[in-house]
Amino acid sequence: MYFALKFNPFSKNQPTVGTVEDRQDQEEIYSQRIKAGKRTYFFDVKATRGQDYYLTITESKRKLRDDDTFSYEKHKIFLYKEDFAKFVDALQDAVDYVREELLSPEEVAELDRPRQYNDDQYNGRDDNF
Repeated sequence: MYFALKFNPFSKNQPTVGTVEDRQDQEEIYSQRIKAGKRTYFFDVKATRGQDYYLTITESKRKLRDDDTFSYEKHKIFLYKEDFAKFVDALQDAVDYVREELLSPEEVAELDRPRQYNDDQYNGRDDNF
């Protein structure tokens, strides 16, 4: 698993951070959706009013209510560009540890198996957010 980021993680410019409402109004530049069973993960690149960039990672989990309707439980991480490199390194280290120390060769082979993805699965936000 490797990541390519189009930002300079060593930039000294700090993003401006406002209230939660301000964050929701910020310009969205890029979005990718990954469906994983009952969970959906969103990777959204946004810009502050000062054109500084940050990434939000959102986990959305569909929950059945007592009245047989659905709701979504969401957890969000705000990742600022100056932390991108450290975050990617730590994530890669954790994935490598799991692959090398905890999984069987068969499980690793299953993870490495080529997969076909439907592009529609990753684009848009119509069904799970």
